[in-house]
Amino acid sequence: MTATATVNYHIHKPERQAFELDAGGIVGKLVSPELSPTKISVLDVRPADRNPLFEQASVEFGAFQTNVNVLNNEVEWQSGYETDIKRFLKARLAIDEIVIFDHTVRIDDEASDRKPARNVHSDYSSDGAQQRLIDLLGEAQAAEWAAGHYAFINVWRPVEAEIKSSPLGFILPESVDEKDWILLDLIYPERQGQILGLAANPAHQWIYRSKMTPDEVAFFNIFDNRGLPSVPHSALDMTDNPTIRAVRKSIESRTLVRYRGSIQDALA
Repeated sequence: MTATATVNYHIHKPERQAFELDAGGIVGKLVSPELSPTKISVLDVRPADRNPLFEQASVEFGAFQTNVNVLNNEVEWQSGYETDIKRFLKARLAIDEIVIFDHTVRIDDEASDRKPARNVHSDYSSDGAQQRLIDLLGEAQAAEWAAGHYAFINVWRPVEAEIKSSPLGFILPESVDEKDWILLDLIYPERQGQILGLAANPAHQWIYRSKMTPDEVAFFNIFDNRGLPSVPHSALDMTDNPTIRAVRKSIESRTLVRYRGSIQDALA
């Protein structure tokens, strides 16, 4: 089944563009480059025979079990949740080591400090990934990992309730032209990184999974030093049923993984 949604593509410009997060020291304040709202068609891969495979599409959907309440600010939940993520990834990929370094809870509400990302992007450029590797491991260990096969994988899932609005959509990498990518700076108060925005292209093939629940997960590639494509993604503003106003709550966890071999070996 195909639905209609609106996404915000980036725009090619002669000058370098940037996002500034927590701008001016104000938590949640975002300064964004110019974006282009665009209507798209997006395929629902809820039917099992449409579920993409990670080694082919760089994204896959699956079942995910956890008893951890990531919205409970009264307890330290990160350690237990990271144990569940590591168990999940190692059950599917031939991974030697996993470093989980960031959790972002997003709530689609004006009062939220972190709302769903409504720009078509991928989380790392090549330079940005290499710098993040050094930031996380130090130069000596980063060089050791870079000599082998490493990747950054995002693990995303709903929390608290089924997703009824602003689901996460993905573009199949095979439909992306290299010229579509736009290098963007990502400016935090304490550091600077690089991400990739994406310009509009009618050839893009969008997918999503409808009505995802907290027992489901999307895991997708955001950088791989052996060439598995990065996946452009964005929250989708669905236009087929504009009466739905449910608040989307989700968590994304960024992981750094070291594979045992090639991606084909890792997914055997």
